Amino acid sequence: MIWFAEWVIEGYSVRQLIRISRRGIWKIKQIINYWLNQKVPDLAIDFTRLAYLIFDGTYFKHQNCFLLLLDGLNGKAVDYRYRIRENYITAHEIFQTAKNSGANPEAITIDGNTSVIRALKAIWPNIIIQRCLTHIQRQGLSWLRRYPKTEAAKELRKIFLNIFGIESFQQRDEFLSIILAWEKHYGQPVKSLPSSDKVFGDLQRARSLLFNAWPDMFHYLDNRKIASTTNLIEGYFSTVKGRYRQHHGLSKINRPKYLAWYIYLKNKY
Repeated sequence: MIWFAEWVIEGYSVRQLIRISRRGIWKIKQIINYWLNQKVPDLAIDFTRLAYLIFDGTYFKHQNCFLLLLDGLNGKAVDYRYRIRENYITAHEIFQTAKNSGANPEAITIDGNTSVIRALKAIWPNIIIQRCLTHIQRQGLSWLRRYPKTEAAKELRKIFLNIFGIESFQQRDEFLSIILAWEKHYGQPVKSLPSSDKVFGDLQRARSLLFNAWPDMFHYLDNRKIASTTNLIEGYFSTVKGRYRQHHGLSKINRPKYLAWYIYLKNKY
């Protein structure tokens, strides 16, 4: 298990393990294959103590989606699924399992996927949903382009660039007043633009994103234990993908097995 854990968590290659363990290639491969095919133990989670969660998903090579629910306070995995895509059914399944195990969280930080929001409200109607500021900014700036041509887009881009750094209720109120001023000046003209035009359509989407998200953008000001972004889980995804890529040739069949062992061992160690 020691060498298998190093292979999973640290991303050590078979060659590195041979050098460290002083065992032969056949023995190391035998160890890896043995543990990959063992049933992964259940995660040791006290669901009744979960208060602040983070949820997101990522794709491996544009194929199946790895969905992960994290404890927002200690960064440990609570539950996960490896499915074809991120949708209502899978999100509902994860949240329902957590609820059945005793979880009644106060807040959760998510990227804004509407199917995930519907699943959350179905399971925990009173949960506080914090929209990830990173996702909001990233998507808004993508739709507005680096060098927008219209004044409405230029001013809206400035707003998206200033999403971060809001650390007080006064700063929040000032930010919201800027949004409302933009809407008063540009809102109606932007809504009347032809959405069939790609640039205009993206500008309208950026506007809708901001106005749909802002009611759930600043819950972290009320409670600092609420994560304002899903960056913690993004870092988790980045690490596991990096480790996975170090094992060249890992088959599709072994991918979910590897992910299951990674989560278990990551939580344990």
